[in-house]
Amino acid sequence: MINKAYPLSLEGSGPDAKLVVYIQDHSADIDIASRPMVLICPGGGYGFTSDREAEPLAMQFLAMGYHAAVLRYSCAPAIFPTALTELAYSIRLIRQNREEWHVAPGQVIVLGCSAGGHLAASLGVFWEKDFLAEIMGEKEDRRIFRPDGMILCYPVITSGEYAHRGSFDNLTGGREKELSEKFSAPILEMLSLEKQVDGTTPPAFIWNTFTDGGVPAENSLLFAWALRRAGVPAEFHMYPCGVHGLSLANRLTRNMAGTAVQEECTSWITLAHTWMEHQYVNAPAGDAEM
Repeated sequence: MINKAYPLSLEGSGPDAKLVVYIQDHSADIDIASRPMVLICPGGGYGFTSDREAEPLAMQFLAMGYHAAVLRYSCAPAIFPTALTELAYSIRLIRQNREEWHVAPGQVIVLGCSAGGHLAASLGVFWEKDFLAEIMGEKEDRRIFRPDGMILCYPVITSGEYAHRGSFDNLTGGREKELSEKFSAPILEMLSLEKQVDGTTPPAFIWNTFTDGGVPAENSLLFAWALRRAGVPAEFHMYPCGVHGLSLANRLTRNMAGTAVQEECTSWITLAHTWMEHQYVNAPAGDAEM
């Protein structure tokens, strides 16, 4: 296995920003030519990246036969679009190493929890935008940044009525006017992702709980409805009970308060596995260049 950390030093990056990859060995004895890659963006309200939503998830996807990576993106005081550019850089790095790492073409999936879900979905809606291409110096080959799919776990989505205000406060750093001028749009409106979905947005698997008191379920519902209107395939699951930040929802990711365990929600990762197998692994081959 290749287990390596790639430090990230883009404009605005914090000192601890890095991409950690877990690449399964390619073997002539195993009838697997290439594997999907799941790139994980932990949550933490854009204030930190949660350990509970990082390596424990990566290990589960490794056990399913996939490659995995964890993005420790820059959080406050870093502001938009630093984390987004770090995610775009990471996607490009994976694709640039696709042959060496035996990553299946058309099967690079971003997974995000909570604010990490906002980050993952941000790349899903902004991947072809001019501002990102200009920052990344990739004006010709923008598809290199496009995730092939998104797994969104109780994601932060909207800056409107049902917003998780702390995430947007950290993401903008109180500099809404400056960012609005920079991007020639009201920044909170721009970062309300249900308003940015179009037909180029990748397919999504979304789950949350009805009783989530941290990030209301309306965030997921708004995004799912936006995907529906745009004709983008999506699978959506709402569990009846469960606190915010469940991660695996079992004892492996139980928090220090002894909560974040909800047995009925543990099925989400099996459902996501089935979705990936149907949507990507057993589907016709994707774009060989991706």
